[in-house]
Amino acid sequence: MRELVLIGVGAGDPEWVTLAAVRAIQEIDVLFVVVKEREYDDLVEARRSIIERHRTRPLTMVELLDPPRPWQSVPDYPAAVAAWRAHRLESWGQAVSGHLGEGQSGGFLVWGDPSLYESTLAIVEQLVASASEEITYRVIPGVSSVLALAAAHRIPLNRQGRAVQISPARMLAGGMPEGVDDVVVMLDGKQAFASIDPAGLDIYWGAYLGTPEQLLVSGPLGDVAEEIIRVRADAAARLGWVFDTYLLRRRDREPARGG
Repeated sequence: MRELVLIGVGAGDPEWVTLAAVRAIQEIDVLFVVVKEREYDDLVEARRSIIERHRTRPLTMVELLDPPRPWQSVPDYPAAVAAWRAHRLESWGQAVSGHLGEGQSGGFLVWGDPSLYESTLAIVEQLVASASEEITYRVIPGVSSVLALAAAHRIPLNRQGRAVQISPARMLAGGMPEGVDDVVVMLDGKQAFASIDPAGLDIYWGAYLGTPEQLLVSGPLGDVAEEIIRVRADAAARLGWVFDTYLLRRRDREPARGG
């Protein structure tokens, strides 16, 4: 029987690679490397360093070239994502069929955690379900950027008696969701935080979490929004890429009792 292993390797710090992830890296026979459009040299090097640090035996590496991601410029977002995932599924299925032998284990190194804002798990689920021969899969959790953000700012992710919502930036178009006091925002390439009403909101922003380039800004949203935009733009110009996330937190309500 063949097996696929999704290995969460954390959000940036090599020390966040867990013992379970190290064991999986040591045991797999094939590593499937997803090379995204305009892949960043820093991320390629980080992936290579993880393997070199925790692997002594030779390893077969198979590159999976990601299709372009056009959905930021198309009117039908769901259809564009579905087409992109279908292309991924076909490509990955062919690679697994052609390179993973009977009784072998194939791994994917996944930034952060495979279960949070990561399409790898969804594609692998489809791949396994549609395979002509039986394939099993398992998931090894990693330190997500959300947890890394809270740790870097030394704040609890949730507050007593309150929920936390994790949201893509496009859902902030109308401001903070009604009835939600704490929102972690992902995938904000257009700095949506700068276009909403800042009254009563604090922001905890972080980029390159867990790396030597880590950047942190926090404070009342109305006071620090421009600073975040400037810091982010400077970093993007210097490094050529930005991975960032942030927490928006209301400060104008009394905490709920109990909990």
